[in-house]
Amino acid sequence: MDTTVTTGEEQNVWSGGGNKPLGASYGKMMMWFFIMSDALTFSGFLAAYGFSRFKFIETWPIADEVFTHVPFFHGNFPMIYVAFMTFVLIMSSVTMVLAVDAGHKMQKNRVTWYMFLTIIGGIIFVGSQGWEWATFIKGDHGAIETKGGRILQFVDAKTGDRVGIADFSKEIAGERTQHENKSGIWFMNEGSLPSYTVNEVVEGFKANPNLLVRTELKNEEGHKTVLSREDSLKDLLGASQVVEGANLIHNEYGSRLFADFFFFITGFHGFHVFSGIVINIIIFFNVILGTYEKRRSYEMVEKVGLYWHFVDLVWVFVFTFFYLV
Repeated sequence: MDTTVTTGEEQNVWSGGGNKPLGASYGKMMMWFFIMSDALTFSGFLAAYGFSRFKFIETWPIADEVFTHVPFFHGNFPMIYVAFMTFVLIMSSVTMVLAVDAGHKMQKNRVTWYMFLTIIGGIIFVGSQGWEWATFIKGDHGAIETKGGRILQFVDAKTGDRVGIADFSKEIAGERTQHENKSGIWFMNEGSLPSYTVNEVVEGFKANPNLLVRTELKNEEGHKTVLSREDSLKDLLGASQVVEGANLIHNEYGSRLFADFFFFITGFHGFHVFSGIVINIIIFFNVILGTYEKRRSYEMVEKVGLYWHFVDLVWVFVFTFFYLV
C-alpha cells in the first residue's frame, strides 16, 4: 500500500482517513500542540511564583520601588519603561495579524513590511529586557544584609525617600583589602568587593542623623517598615555584608526568591521571544524570495503568527504577576 505523503498538496498533508481534525493542516495542529504544552509549563512557573510570593508576602519587594528606571533619564519613574516594553510587544502582535491577513490575500509586499515591523518590535523588546536585567543586577541604592539574611535599606528621615549607600558612607583607610600577586599569598581567584564595607556604611550612617533604616517587612498599610533612629542603630549591629543589586544569592530589594523567579521566568520568556525573532527572520527572507508565493500559500506565516501571539499572551500574565499584582 502506498503511504507516500505529498506535503506540497494541502489535501494530502494528513496521510490517513482524508479528514482534517478541526479543519486544520498537520503543521498548524502541531503548532497548537506545542503551544498547549508550553502554556502548561509557563502555568507551572507562574503558579510556583504565586505560592512563593504569598508565603513570603511580608518581605516581597514592591514592584513600584524596584522597576523605576528609564534609559537616559534620572529619576523615579515607576513602571513607565515596563509599560513601554509591553506596548511594543503588543503592537508587534498587531503587525503580525496584519501580515497573516495580507498573506491570505496573497499580498507579498504587505506581508514583507508587516513581518519586518514585527521583527523590529521583537528586537526592541528583547533589547529592553536585557537593559532591565542589567539595571536590576547592578542595583540602585545598595543595602545591608544582616547575619540572619534580612535586608536593611536606608531612607531620608524627612522625606522617606531611598538613600544610596554611596551618598553617606564614610571612607575608612585600610578597610578594603584584596589579595594581590605581589603580596606573595597563594590564591586561585577572588571575587570583586562591594563598593563599600559594612563598617564604612555603619560609620557613615552614625554620622548622618537624618538617616533611618527601612526593613524588608511590610506594615499594615503595605509599605516597608521604617525604624526609629535607635532601632536602626541596633539592627545595624547585626550587619553581615553590603548588597548591591540583585542576583541568585542576594537581593538588595528584599526576598532573594523574587530575584530567582524574576531571572528564571522573564529569562525563559525572553528566550521564547528571541526564538520567535529568529524564526520570523527566516520566514521574512522566504517571503522576500517568493517561496510562499510559489506555493500559493502563506500558511507558514500563519503558523509562526500563532507562536508569536502565544508569546505575547504569556507576557501579559508575566507582566501582571511581576509588575502589577
